[in-house]
Amino acid sequence: MNIILTHEQADFDAIAGLLGTSLIQGSALPVLPRKMNRNVRSFLSLHGSELPFVEARDLSAGVELELVTLVDTQSLVTLKGFTRKTRVQVIDHHMEKGTLDPEWSVRCEQVGAVTTLLVEAIQESTRRLTTTQSTLLLLGIYEDTGSLSYASTTSRDIRAAAYLLEQGASLSIAINYLNPPLSEEQRLVNDRLLEKAETHLIHGLRIVIAATSALEISEEVSSIAHKMRDLLEPDGLIIIVATEEGYRLVLRSTSDQVNVALIATHFNGGGHERAAAALVHRPSGAGADKDAEELERIKKELLRILPSMIQQPITVRQIMSRKPRLIPPSLSAAEASKLMQKYGYEGFPVVENGRVSGLLTRRSVDRSLAHKLDLPASSLMEAGSVVVSPEDTLDHLQEVMTETGWGQVPVFDPDKNEITGIVTRTDLLKVLSTRQPRKRVHHLASQLDGSLPVEQVALLKTIADQATKLGMAAYVVGGFVRDLILGRPVTDFDIVVEGDAICLTQVLVDKFGGRMVYHNRFGTAKWYLDTNSMALQAIYTTIKNPVLPTLPASLDLITARTEFYDHPTALPTVERSSIKLDLHRRDFTINTMAIRLDGQHYGELLDHYGGYNDLKKGVIRVLHSLSFIDDPTRAIRAIRFEQRFDFKIEERTFDLMLEAAGQLKSITGERIRHELDLLFFEERVSRMLNRLSETGLLSSIHPALGWDPAHSENISQLLADTPSAEWELPERMWGHPLCRVLGYTFWLMNLTEVGLRSVIRRLHIPANIAEVIQQSRSLSANIKDLVGKAPSTICARLDDINLAAIRCVYYHNQDPAEQALINDYILHLRKIEPGIDGHDLLTMGIPTGPHYRFILDELKGAWLDGKISSREQETIVLADLVRKYTSPTLSD
Repeated sequence: MNIILTHEQADFDAIAGLLGTSLIQGSALPVLPRKMNRNVRSFLSLHGSELPFVEARDLSAGVELELVTLVDTQSLVTLKGFTRKTRVQVIDHHMEKGTLDPEWSVRCEQVGAVTTLLVEAIQESTRRLTTTQSTLLLLGIYEDTGSLSYASTTSRDIRAAAYLLEQGASLSIAINYLNPPLSEEQRLVNDRLLEKAETHLIHGLRIVIAATSALEISEEVSSIAHKMRDLLEPDGLIIIVATEEGYRLVLRSTSDQVNVALIATHFNGGGHERAAAALVHRPSGAGADKDAEELERIKKELLRILPSMIQQPITVRQIMSRKPRLIPPSLSAAEASKLMQKYGYEGFPVVENGRVSGLLTRRSVDRSLAHKLDLPASSLMEAGSVVVSPEDTLDHLQEVMTETGWGQVPVFDPDKNEITGIVTRTDLLKVLSTRQPRKRVHHLASQLDGSLPVEQVALLKTIADQATKLGMAAYVVGGFVRDLILGRPVTDFDIVVEGDAICLTQVLVDKFGGRMVYHNRFGTAKWYLDTNSMALQAIYTTIKNPVLPTLPASLDLITARTEFYDHPTALPTVERSSIKLDLHRRDFTINTMAIRLDGQHYGELLDHYGGYNDLKKGVIRVLHSLSFIDDPTRAIRAIRFEQRFDFKIEERTFDLMLEAAGQLKSITGERIRHELDLLFFEERVSRMLNRLSETGLLSSIHPALGWDPAHSENISQLLADTPSAEWELPERMWGHPLCRVLGYTFWLMNLTEVGLRSVIRRLHIPANIAEVIQQSRSLSANIKDLVGKAPSTICARLDDINLAAIRCVYYHNQDPAEQALINDYILHLRKIEPGIDGHDLLTMGIPTGPHYRFILDELKGAWLDGKISSREQETIVLADLVRKYTSPTLSD
C-alpha cells in the first residue's frame, strides 16, 4: 500500500499537496491529518465528498507500506505497516533538513507553495481537473503566498495559479476561505494576546512578541497571528501560546530583514521567510505557574537570539554616491545644462555656505533655456533644505522623497558637519526592486585568502592598512573578482582607491621601498617592489618560509574615477570619483564587482549593478544603452567573454551591440587590434572568430574580414601546441607573443592579395607580422609544387621564409604530403650545411664577392641532393665550383 501524509494543524497548502500528489501517483491514498485549520475543515465539509481523501482510521490494518510520500513536511510519524523495506519520499518547498535519512528520496525546491511543484507535474500530464480540485489547489498556492504577494512568491507560483484558473478554479469560492473571521474561541485568545503584546525595536525594526496560555483552544493559532499582523502592522510578529500539545510559536514577517523561518529553526520549527511555526515541548502535568514560567523563558530566548537573526536594514550610507557634485546658487542654467549632459544627472543640489538651499532639476533648466532665459540656479531651483543622514533607513529616505518630490537628496553627515554624499531615486529603486537585497551581499575573504599565495595576501592587507590610515578605502576590482567567484585561476590584480592613489603609493614607497611611476592626469601609479627591502620583508615575519618571488614585480594603484565621452568612439575624459562611479564606467555587469580590502570590511563584495547575479546566470549585460556607442570595441570584448565563459549575451545587449556595429569603422586600427590581440590567448579563439564573423562585426571592421569555420580545429591546434625545439621559434617575436604572430598569420593568410594589403593598413598590423602573413599566404598556395622535388629545391624555397609562416602552413593546409615535406625540412634538411664556409674560402685566397654565395649554395645543394656524402667528395666539388665562379687566372 502507498500512502501520502502531511503535517498536523494542516493549512490549505498541505491539504492541496495531498491532493496534487494523489492525482500524480494515482493509487496512493492521501491521508488527512488529525488536526486541520478551521478554514480547511470548513472547505472539506462542503467539498470533501468530491475529493479522494481518507482518514488514518480507514486504512487497512496489517498491510505493509511500500511507499510513504511526505508532502509539505519532512517529519515522519510512527506508522503501522512501516517496515525496513518501506520507501520514503519527500516533496517540500522548505529548505532540506540535514538530518534526513540518506535512503529517502528528497525533492525540496524554493517556491512559494509546495502545491506549485505538484501543479507543474499535473500540467505536464495534460490531466483535466474538476472545479473542486483546481480550486483546492489554488487555495494551497494563494494561502502560502499571501495571494501571490509574499516576497517568497516565484514566477512558478504565478504560472501555476494561472493554469488552475484556466482549468476552472473558482475565485469566488476560494475568497470565502482565505482569511476567515476568527471564531469566538480564537477571538478570546486574540484579545489576551493583544493585551500582553510587547513591542521591541531591533535594528530599527518593530518586532511584536505576545504570549498567553490557551489550553482550552481547539482551533489553529495561525489565523490569530494573521489578524494581529494586519492590525498592528509590525515588521515581525511572534505569538507564543501554551496549548495541550505544547508551546506553539507562530511567526509572521512583513519585512525582508525578518526571516521568520530562520528564527523558527532555533526552536526546531520551520516555514518560509514570511510565515513559520514551531512547537516547543510542554512538560507533562505542567500547571499555570509552569506554563507562565516557560512562556517567559521562551520570550527571553527570543530576545536573546533576535539581534543576531534579524538583518540590519540597509542604510543610506550603503547606497549613496560619495563626493557628490554640488552647485552654487549663482551657476547659470547654461552651465548647469552642460554639467547635466556631461555627467548624466537629472538634478544637482544647490549649496551655499555648506548648507543645502534647493534642488535644480533638468526640467527647470530645459524650460529656462527653451525660453532663452539663462537664469541662475537660485531662481530655478526647488527651494528647501532637504537632507538625509548616512544612517537613515531606506524607509525614511522613501518618505523624504515622497513628501518633497526630490529625486536627488544630499546626505549630510552630522559627525563631519558636511555633505558627504548624494542618493538618488534610481539608487532607491534598484534596492526596492530586489525583494531580498541583503542576499546580494557576499563575503569573499576565505576565497580571496585561498586563491592567492600567502605572501600576496599579506601584501594586499598591508596596502589596505596604509590606505585606512590615510582615510582611504581600497578595493580589488573587475576581472580578478569575476574569476575569483567563478573559481578560475586569479593572478594579477589592480587596486582601486577611494582617495589619492598617487599619495598612497608614495607612502608605500617611503615605508617599504621600491620606486613609483605615476600619471597625474589619470590618478594612477605603479609601485615597483624591492624584494630586498628589509621593511618589505618584515611584512612576512609571521609566514613560515615565505617565498618572495611569488610577489608581483609591480602593482598598479588607481584612483577611483569616472569617464566622459565627448563624442561617440572618442577616448574618455576622466575625473576622480567614488568606487560606485568607477565601477559604472566598466564594460559589463560581470566586471563591475569589487572586493573591499580595508579593516573590518576585508572581503566584502560590492555589487551595485547586479554583476553577481548575471555571473551566476551566465549573462553578458552592458550597464547602459550607450555603452557600445561610447566604446564600440566592447562588442569584440562581449564576444570574447561570451565564448570564454560559455555565457550568453543578454538579448537587449545583443541588439545594442549590433546597432552600434557600424561605429567600428570610426575606431582606429590600433584600438581594434588591441582587442583582437587578446583573442589569441584564448582557448576558444576559433569560436570567438566564428561568432564575430556571423554577427557581422568582422565585416564592420573591414569588408574583407571573415572567418572560415572549416579551419576552427586547425587554429585551435596551432595555438595549443607548443613548438618543439627543432622549430627554433622563440616565445616572443619582435616584442610580440608568438601566439599573436601565429594567430594573425593563420587568420589572414586566406585573404586575397588586395584584401590582405587593405586589412594590414586598416589594423595597422606591424610590418614584421605583415611580412609573415604574406609569406604564409604565398607558401600555402604553392607548397604543393614542392612535393617530390629535390631537397635543394625545397630548401631554396623555404630557407628565406620565416619559420612562423611555415608552421602556419603546416596546420592550415593539412595535406599529409605537404606536412611530411615540412617535417623533413624542419627536422633534417634545414640542419644540413656544407663543411666549408666563407672563412675557408678566404683562407684559400679566393677574393670576396657575390660568388661566395653561389659557391656555398651549390655546395649545400650537393649535400642535400646526395651528390656529396664525405669531406673528400666535398673538396672535389668545391674545386669545380671555384673554377666555375672565379677567373681562369685565379683557378690556375
